[in-house]
Formats: sequence, structure tokens, C-alpha cells
Amino acid sequence: MHTTPAAVLYRRLFVYLKNYLTLFLLAVLSMVVVAATMPLFARLMQPLIDEGFVAKNMAMMQWLPWAIVGLFVVRGVFNFINEYASSHISGHLVQTIRQELYAKLLRLPGNYFVRHSSGRVMSRIMNDAGQIADAGFNVITVIAKDGVSVVALLVYLLYLDWQLTLITLVALPAIGFCVRVLSRRLRHLSSQSQQFNGEMTQSLHESINGSRVIKIYGGQAHEQARFSRVAAEVRRNGVRQTAVSAASSGITLLMVAAALSLILYFAAQRAQQSGFSAGDFMSFLTAMIMMFDPIKRITGVMQSLQRGLAAAQSVFDFLDEAEEPADGTLPLSEPVGDIVFDNLVHRYPDAERNSLNGVSFTVPAGKVYALVGASGCGKTTLVNMLPRFFDPDSGSIRIGGLDIRQADIAALREKMALVSQDVVLFNGTIASNIAYGAQSSASETEIIAAAQAANAWEFIQALPQGLHTPIGENGMKLSGGQRQRIAIARALLKNAPILILDEATSALDNESERLVQAALEKLMAQRTTIVIAHRLSTVENADCIVVMHEGRVVEQGTHAELLAANGRYADLRRFQAA
Repeated sequence: MHTTPAAVLYRRLFVYLKNYLTLFLLAVLSMVVVAATMPLFARLMQPLIDEGFVAKNMAMMQWLPWAIVGLFVVRGVFNFINEYASSHISGHLVQTIRQELYAKLLRLPGNYFVRHSSGRVMSRIMNDAGQIADAGFNVITVIAKDGVSVVALLVYLLYLDWQLTLITLVALPAIGFCVRVLSRRLRHLSSQSQQFNGEMTQSLHESINGSRVIKIYGGQAHEQARFSRVAAEVRRNGVRQTAVSAASSGITLLMVAAALSLILYFAAQRAQQSGFSAGDFMSFLTAMIMMFDPIKRITGVMQSLQRGLAAAQSVFDFLDEAEEPADGTLPLSEPVGDIVFDNLVHRYPDAERNSLNGVSFTVPAGKVYALVGASGCGKTTLVNMLPRFFDPDSGSIRIGGLDIRQADIAALREKMALVSQDVVLFNGTIASNIAYGAQSSASETEIIAAAQAANAWEFIQALPQGLHTPIGENGMKLSGGQRQRIAIARALLKNAPILILDEATSALDNESERLVQAALEKLMAQRTTIVIAHRLSTVENADCIVVMHEGRVVEQGTHAELLAANGRYADLRRFQAA
């Protein structure tokens, strides 16, 4: 896996902060004010000791406590402003990045999901985007505020006694080297963490979707072991990150403590030989001790920083993925003409052989063409190219004489409706699933007409809330036949001139198939239809049947013609009848 330089990642992250530049500058100003109060507090220790305790100057003691209170009031107010502004910017940053990731998800080509697991994609949107806030703003806040605090305290220490301060500075190069080495290790561990979290999300996603299969086949132990293995990797990775981070903080504090012990020794000697008062020493010591927490936070934040940078790289890699081609600009002809598949060749990534090998045939406008053949022969791959979910490696598809790669992709898909075996319904009402997407503005009368034509109105009326009945995730509250008829109603409402049916009745019982088949016949009327069929009995009335085998067209003709030819189709027919 490549590693993007941190500076490049921060430049990209800063783009998101531009919209909140005023608030960001307010937060930075507040940080500076908060940081400035630290050396001021240390400065007040000098008169407190020398005048209040040594010289017994009560006049000084009348205003000094109030000065300390006022200092902390100012610190508290500006710290609140900083925290509020930081939280506001951080929340908007995460929201904006998540929205961009989701928008990118909707623009990705179909082959992306062949190469990447859905769990990793989900983890990027849900987890990585949140962790970016650490790299994008929270870490900046800590480094800026605590960095200014350390610098301000160092300046004060130099002013107070530059010789003692030089002893403090001796430890800084060693601290810097330690942080640099351990940061590389944290970045590597954080990248591994992104991968393990993606695997855990994938395992959880598959277990939820496949719960019935897991139970019926007794796969609980296997899935539990798989999830436990990934969860253990996540735990081990987290422990390693914590160990590295703790080592960084521990070594830093050890070096600071060593410097402090030297300072105490030399300060005692200077007090004997010069005018270095008890108040000066107390002020110096206070400033020194006040540096501990900022330095500890700066070194400790490296874990969040490297985790955030790893998440940022993951997110930006996702955002940089190639999108669906949008180079076409031309509209399709009206009415839509013939569909010509011309010498199509395609191979999936890492596949050993082509999924399509020189596929050519023509679907005349308004006709019904069926694609049949054994599983894996290329039927679904072929129809997925029509709406450009995939593009062929070579060859072309033309509609009405226009190469679909030259057509506007949104206009192309507007002319198509899809009904598949694996019906996709959304967690909403029946009405919102029928009037979906571009059809969401359809009237209730139009929705009812589509439901009636799909033979769905009868069962919809029997539901407690009719069209407004919630159907659950992917329509789980409905039967298979009911879900299929909702999908057909959705296609009827769209009223597109090109229809794709992908084994739309293969998983239904006889009664459901009868109702769905009747609805499909209404849907196919006066439309150019391409049907993928497993059961050959459902496509006997097609205008033409295209027989595919190992990515090639081996036969085409009507049902009667293909039976008479006694070829591949006849063999399939006899096999199913046996």
C-alpha cells in the first residue's frame, strides 16, 4: 500500500477548512490567548513568593490573588470559545466528508464493487471519516494551543534565566528523534487498523444479511470464529498502538524529568552565588512544570495524528477512484430505436477468461428478446452493459444508431427500467418504493394505477396502512411475490421504453409466478424488452431467443426454430423437462 506524505494530506484537508476560515481564526486566536496565560501565571509566582512570603508585603497581597483570579477567568472564557469553535468545525468537517464519500459511492462504476468489499466501503464512510477529525482539526488544536504554550513558556524561561533554559533545551532533539521514529510505527499500525475494521464491518454485514443461511446450515460457530479472529486483530492492533503511544509519552517525560533534575541542581548553586531569588526560582520551576502537560499532550497526540492521517489517506484514495464515465453528452433518439450489440468482449479483473467473447446481435425496437444459457455464460454481464454499469473492453452497443458511450449517461438510464430476481426495496413505505427516485413526485392516483397494473393493489389494500405501510429493510415484511410486484409497479410508473428483466420469476411459487407473469406481460407491451431467463418455459413467446454459452452467442431464433435446429437450446429444454 502506498503512503501519501502528511503534507499532501494536510493540504487537501485544509480545503475543507476554508469554508470556516473566520471561525478557525477565532479558535486559533483563543488558543493563543489561553497559551499566553500560562507564562503570565508563572510570572505572578515571583512576586507572590518574594513579596508575599519573604518580604511580608501585604499591599502586594491585596491585589495579587485578584490578578490570579482574573487571569483564570480570561483563560476560561477563551478556552470555552476555542472548544466550542473547534467542536463546530470538527463536526461540520466530518459531515462534509461523509456526504462527499456517499456522493462518490453513488458515482462509482460497477466493477469497483467487484474489486472491493462492501464492509470496507462502509467502514470508510462511518469510521474513517470520523477519525479524519483527529488529523484535520483536533490534532491541529492540540499542537497549536500546546505548541504556543510551550513556546511562550520557553520565551519566559529564557527571559528569566537563559543559562538554566539551555539545560531544558538539551532534551528537545532527543525528544524530537523519539517522536519521529515512533510516529512511523504508529502510521503503519493505523493503516492496518483501517483494514481490520473494514474486515470486521464486512463480517458483521454478511452475518446480518445471511442470518437465515447461517442458522439453517449451522454456520454459527464458523461465523463466530471468523468475527472473533478479526476482532482479536483489532484488539491486538489497538494494544500495539497504545503501547507505542505510551512509550513515546514515557520516554519524553523521562527526558524532561532528567532536565528538571539538572535544573534544580544548578538553580540551587546559582541561588548561592547570585541574585537568583526564591521567587525567581519558584517562577522558573512553575513555568517548567507547566510545560509538562503541553509536551505530554503533543507527544501523546501522535497516536491520534497517525490514525487520522491513515484514515485521511484511506478516504482520499476512495475519493480519487475513477468514477462512472460521464463523457457522453448526446440524447437518445425519440422514439428509441434498435439496440445493437456489436462484437462485445469483456473480462472481469483477475479473471482467468473472458466473460464475453465477441457477442453480436440486434434487438429491434418494441420486440422481446430472451437471453438463455447455463449460469456463468455472460447473460447478466451483457445486460449490465446496457445501462453502462460496466463497459466492454472492446466492441460497442448502439441504440438508434448512437453508441451509448456518446450518450448522456443519465439520459440513457432514464430510458430504462429494471426488474430483477433480487428485488431491491428501501426501508420506507410501499408508496415511496413505487414512486422512487425521479418518479417521487408522482401523484397517489398514478401510484395506484401502477400498482393495479402490477397486480399489487389487492394485497396493498389489505395492509393496515395501504400505500403508506412501512415495509422494513429491503421489504422484509412482504412475501417474495409481493416484493416482485412492487418492483414491477415501480417499472410501470417509470414507463421507460427499454425494459430489462433479470430472471424476474425464477424464485416464485406457482401462484405468485402467475400474478407476476401477468403483470410482466402488461409491462412488456410496446417496449423493447431483454429478458434473462433460467426457466425456458417463461420465454417461449419471445420474439427471439438468444442462446449463450461460455460468453458467446451460439444460437438465436424463435422457440420453434431453435427446437427444430436441435442444438444447444433443444438440449437445455430436454434437460429441464427431464
